[in-house]
Amino acid sequence: MPVLGDIRDYISSLPEAKSKEIEALHRQMVQTYPEARLWFLDGMDESGKVVTNPNIGYGQYTIRYADGSEREFYRVGISANTAGISVYIMGIEDKTYLLKTFGEAIGDAKVTGYCIKFKSISKIDESVLFTAIKFGMDRAE
Repeated sequence: MPVLGDIRDYISSLPEAKSKEIEALHRQMVQTYPEARLWFLDGMDESGKVVTNPNIGYGQYTIRYADGSEREFYRVGISANTAGISVYIMGIEDKTYLLKTFGEAIGDAKVTGYCIKFKSISKIDESVLFTAIKFGMDRAE
């Protein structure tokens, strides 16, 4: 499966401290959700221009756009960024849900409508992070 190789290459390309944390999160996701579809997005658009950080995705849901079109995407994504790590919880209708539900309890993290961003796992409550991830992975479409 080429996605596994892409994920391994991505993790090994990161600085050591970040690589260890992304690897630990990835391992936990695969152990907790062994049947979930794995994704790897390299961060480039169709023309090869870098438009985002590379990210690893887990699960699957259908994005439905206002024009009626649809596309498959991951439910939860993990990405290294310049300041630390981002965890994306996709497909949440209520853009205040993550902040209201997990914002204060998670610790030193920035929580937005679909993203939990933190410098290091050691700076947050990991059980709160995985409760947020469970919400993202287990909810019905």
